[in-house]
Amino acid sequence: MGLTMIIVSLILLMVFAYRGYSILFIAPVFAVLAAVGSGHELMPVFSEIYMTKAAEYVKTYYPVFLLGAVFAKIMEEGGLAAAVANKIVRTLGKDKAVLAVLLGCGVLTYGGLSVFVVAFVMYPFAAILFREADIPKRLLPGLLWMGIFTYSMVAIPGTPQIQNIIPAAYFGTTTWAGIGLGLIGAVLYFAFSWWWVSYRAKKLQAQGEGYGTNLRNEPKESGGNLPDWRLSTIPLVMVIVLNLLISNPFQWAWGYHWDEASLESMAPLGLSLLAVSVGKVQAIWSINAALIVSCVAAVLIGRKHLQERGGIVHPVNAGALGSASAILNVASGYAFGCVVASLPAFGMVKEALLGISFGDGPLMSAIITTNLMTGVTGSASGGMTIALGMLGEEWLAWAQQTGIAPEVLHRIVSMASECVDTGPHSGALVTLMAVCGLTHRESYYDVVMLTLLKTLVVFLCLAVYMLTGIS
Repeated sequence: MGLTMIIVSLILLMVFAYRGYSILFIAPVFAVLAAVGSGHELMPVFSEIYMTKAAEYVKTYYPVFLLGAVFAKIMEEGGLAAAVANKIVRTLGKDKAVLAVLLGCGVLTYGGLSVFVVAFVMYPFAAILFREADIPKRLLPGLLWMGIFTYSMVAIPGTPQIQNIIPAAYFGTTTWAGIGLGLIGAVLYFAFSWWWVSYRAKKLQAQGEGYGTNLRNEPKESGGNLPDWRLSTIPLVMVIVLNLLISNPFQWAWGYHWDEASLESMAPLGLSLLAVSVGKVQAIWSINAALIVSCVAAVLIGRKHLQERGGIVHPVNAGALGSASAILNVASGYAFGCVVASLPAFGMVKEALLGISFGDGPLMSAIITTNLMTGVTGSASGGMTIALGMLGEEWLAWAQQTGIAPEVLHRIVSMASECVDTGPHSGALVTLMAVCGLTHRESYYDVVMLTLLKTLVVFLCLAVYMLTGIS
């Protein structure tokens, strides 16, 4: 019965998420349902496992969500993000519309903006460029997804997105883990998306299909004056450079070094959520520090536009409120996974997942498990946190036994999270479709094809690692 209830709870979680129910409500409900017949009392499962694990997640990652969201809103409302995006798309022009959109999305995402903010910022420029080039608009959601959610979110080392930060807390790595594999993955993501959308655009245009008519949510040319694009890039560059210097992944003698004894003074306090070592949290501390300084720089550069919109209060408040919703959504999914992993019946599932291997290491198990969870939740970060909550410790121990560096495991898990998260129930995809004014019926075919291509990337990177040892 125990395994049946776990399967039923997973199916119901996916079905209700697809129907639009908030995971804040359904995750604890179905976590408790999964525990029926497990031998545990249900209320202790809720209060002592589910809520404890949700609190652990919030404690660890909330500053990243908060500062990232505030930074993104300042960049957006200060006009800095639009200035950078406009410069890229206008420099490359309509003849290279696909390339311009990919690069514009990547620069803003790698610069630390929230992926959803990038979607809102890039859509008007991308749509106008597609309209000028007479490229079918229905290709735009797939292209925006590939530009925002793939190479610059999970592959390029150092990206400050949460999908690259989460594994660091489990494996004691930094956001710069797996540089070689990450760069290979980034090139593959970029090449596949550029090729597919360009191929489809030419094919549809040859059949007489253009941008389209009677479309929804069509943008107009912006007549407002934007900040200088050169100044606008400074905060984006600062996030990356400061994160590199402060996290010091290459152990430069002149780089910053976190005090390994800085947690010792808190040990007598008996704090239950105190990190076991600085190594487990220094990647998060580093990106927090980088975002704080970059927020200040963004305010100074965009102060004129911010003043026209009522000052700094609105972006700070809007970012803070948005981050609270985001962190609770992901924490709920993570806590659900932790409850499932704690149930006796999950033991056989765990053995089956850990039995999946390619070679001697845990990399294939990590890829398959992470894909299953992201497919169920429709969320890269949510699926990854569930997978890591269930098997992260086992993967790390397995990797250490077989001589696989934690950095390799970090990069593979990060890229595996961005495979099948584009199911029709994906909240991010639904949001992106709405931003573009398009429906699944109009655009989902190309999203599916790009999903197959981006899923292939992590398996190709695994093969490269197995054949060459590049990490």
